[in-house]
Amino acid sequence: MRLKLVSLLIILSGLSACSTTEKPTKNSDNFSNSANALKNQATSAQSIYQLAQNRQGADKIQLLYSARDAAITEQNWPLLEKIGSDLELTASVDQIQNRLYIAFAQKQQDKNAQALVILQSLDGQLTQPEHFAWHQFLTASIYASQNFPKKAAPYFFRASETAAKNNIEIPQLNQNLWDNLKKLSSYALERFNRGSVIQQGWANIALYHQVYTSSGVELDQAINNWRRRYVGHPAVTVLPKQDELFTEFSPINIERLVILLPQSGPNERLGDALKAGVLAALDKQNISETLFLDENLNTEELAAKIEEINPDFVVGPLLKANIDKLTAANTLINIPALHLNTFDGERISLQHYFFALSPEHEVEQALEHFLAMGYQKPMLLAPNNVNGQRLIDYFNLQWQRYSETKPQIGLYNDKKDMPNTITSLLEVDKSKERIKTVKALFKQEVENETRSRSDIDVIYILGDAIETRLIKPYLDVNVSTFADRIPLYASSKSHSKQIDRTDKGDLEGLYFTELPWMLNSQVKLHTLRAQYDTLWPEQVDISQRLFAMAYDAILVLPEIRQLSIVPGNEFSGLSGKLSINSNGHIERTLNWAQYSNRRIKPVQLKTQRPIPLFMQSANTIQTSN
Repeated sequence: MRLKLVSLLIILSGLSACSTTEKPTKNSDNFSNSANALKNQATSAQSIYQLAQNRQGADKIQLLYSARDAAITEQNWPLLEKIGSDLELTASVDQIQNRLYIAFAQKQQDKNAQALVILQSLDGQLTQPEHFAWHQFLTASIYASQNFPKKAAPYFFRASETAAKNNIEIPQLNQNLWDNLKKLSSYALERFNRGSVIQQGWANIALYHQVYTSSGVELDQAINNWRRRYVGHPAVTVLPKQDELFTEFSPINIERLVILLPQSGPNERLGDALKAGVLAALDKQNISETLFLDENLNTEELAAKIEEINPDFVVGPLLKANIDKLTAANTLINIPALHLNTFDGERISLQHYFFALSPEHEVEQALEHFLAMGYQKPMLLAPNNVNGQRLIDYFNLQWQRYSETKPQIGLYNDKKDMPNTITSLLEVDKSKERIKTVKALFKQEVENETRSRSDIDVIYILGDAIETRLIKPYLDVNVSTFADRIPLYASSKSHSKQIDRTDKGDLEGLYFTELPWMLNSQVKLHTLRAQYDTLWPEQVDISQRLFAMAYDAILVLPEIRQLSIVPGNEFSGLSGKLSINSNGHIERTLNWAQYSNRRIKPVQLKTQRPIPLFMQSANTIQTSN
């Protein structure tokens, strides 16, 4: 955190250096002394800001400048924005620099749309190269933070060109630009390989890193050629040293592997399922020695055993509490490791990765499909418990990035509560009340049919297999017969190989995401699946999923570095298509399937990366201009 703060201060001091100030007069010197005396009485950015409210002229401006510096030190972004707004009312202030400060403060608060509006309002006013370089850098940083590297790249290039030409120091520019380029495909890089020498140099070096990923010798030669061609290029500062190239891209040589699994306690059954997957995958790997340790041993025992074994790689632990304790003790800090769960803390080593069967992956995949299909009003049904609420909150948080509409949420407490939850959400209960009122007005029989609300255009079920089989019929009978059928979707929790043996009829038409291993839809899986079913014919669903996860965890090891470095790289496994994000977490894309005629059939559904609202707003502004 300290290093991050220092970097931030360096960056913003650079922004301050590009300001233009009036030469102080004798009177303003007196104000300055007075302001300094007042400033020394204050202890925080807020207190300095309050002092400034009671002053006038240059005295007030100097106090506001001091409050601004203190707000940056404290990372008080709302106050920094407020100070910038106050300074905006003063004619003698460098307004372009000040508006760049405001945009930066808004960016730090994730007010991306507002920041872009300010940055776009400065177009055509950026006569100073310092202003232009920082403007382009901030714009690029906003797009990059929203994971739109292609949109960010041209701004990064222009910032780099201007900084290099005018000897402007922007400390994080080169590293941020490089990180952004590593997220682009080779096709995108080829398209950027034109224009200025600076831009071509960046595009070429990024292409070399992709093309020669698996060959350290060829990469070394290509970079040497690049250095001769682009002497003095700013990318030199981010290139690895020559002796680091082989380490960065070469596969990890694993002679001795340690597996940490729960081999005692209440989770021993989960450990057994994982161990089966590990053993099955080891038949396909050239690893000389594999040792299994109980992750529930105390930290000191584990540390001693691991030090004695001196492994090349560690897979595990499974339980979050055990990952936390080993991280806190730095037990694995110098050993590459693939933990079998998510991790909420600070990643202590770039050699540490995290792999979990996270339901959030499926929620995001479904959300991207809904948006690709143009659905505007989803309805979500989930159990009223911690897990159900967590997934609802995750969906809501992601949905708000892309749509101004609010999903309809239904949380049910138990199976008795499901009918009331569904009829209330679909407003069928109100329709029944209207029918009852009309019937009371007439003596003879009145033909009637309940109506459900018509604005819901997709329903997503986040219940388990039993709950989904209860919910689906309720939905079928409560949606108006004369209305279009609402598409129904569910997560892998809705699918159970055990229950499906005897009961598929109630789920007709339902789409769901699932591990390839649980669908057995790939020909290459048939032999392994047959062997598994012979050895463990009655395994519960969670054990089967953990087997697939452990199998993939072993097979992915030789490629784990390349997956984490090269964008767009995927590993096709039993648990889905795997990729690694910038935090070292493995993300999964699952298969889609549908219940149809009492069978499960694989389907290909449209999906694409959605455009966040702030970019939609920016595009609208650009179009109107």
